Amino acid sequence: MLEGWRHERQDSIGGVPDRQASDAIVFDWDGTLVDTLAAVLDANVRVLAECGIEFDMGRYREAYAPDWRLMYQRLGVPADRLTFAGRRWLELYRDTEDMQPFPGTGDALRRLAGAGYVMGIVTAGDREIVQAQLERFGFAELLPVRVFGDDPIAAKPHPDPLLRVLRELGSGDRAERARYVGDVPDDMRMARAVGARGIGIVSIVSDRTALLGAGAAEVHPSVAAWVGELLGMEG
Repeated sequence: MLEGWRHERQDSIGGVPDRQASDAIVFDWDGTLVDTLAAVLDANVRVLAECGIEFDMGRYREAYAPDWRLMYQRLGVPADRLTFAGRRWLELYRDTEDMQPFPGTGDALRRLAGAGYVMGIVTAGDREIVQAQLERFGFAELLPVRVFGDDPIAAKPHPDPLLRVLRELGSGDRAERARYVGDVPDDMRMARAVGARGIGIVSIVSDRTALLGAGAAEVHPSVAAWVGELLGMEG
């Protein structure tokens, strides 16, 4: 997390709607609920080195996109090497065993479920990998509706992934009451595209300014901090 972070709210007209039963909250996965970004970055460094491309944190921030193909194209991976790069990245990432949820994430999700929220995820992550992590961390029952990066659907920031999850959660006709929680600008753009409230989480990829600029209604240092404020505010 960034030093000197300061919470900043940019409320929509009329503020946050009153709480209703079964309001939906949809989450990003990497960098939002689970501290995977160091492993993601390390795998990218190694893949790009094998492709003869220099890579550092600055270039990662500039080129980042939820669609890994687009990101690698921006970084200079030739079209005929994209398939190799994607497969190699999965091999390297699968070998990482020390990833954990951010502190307080599990308790925060259980509090939201206890308060009556319905929840799901829209992630750019691979289905096989993320589903295994959901089971490992005990989050599978809390986040039963999911769209993954390798599903046959448009990538973020296109609205379709979030709209699909909201429909399956029974909230498709009240997207304006839903929240999408993520750590990159495209997460906020997707939320804005469907009329949902974007909740930004500061990460090594995006800071408060970038998230607000992409349409975040609120920015917080962690999911646990946001849930503490949300449920405290709602009593």
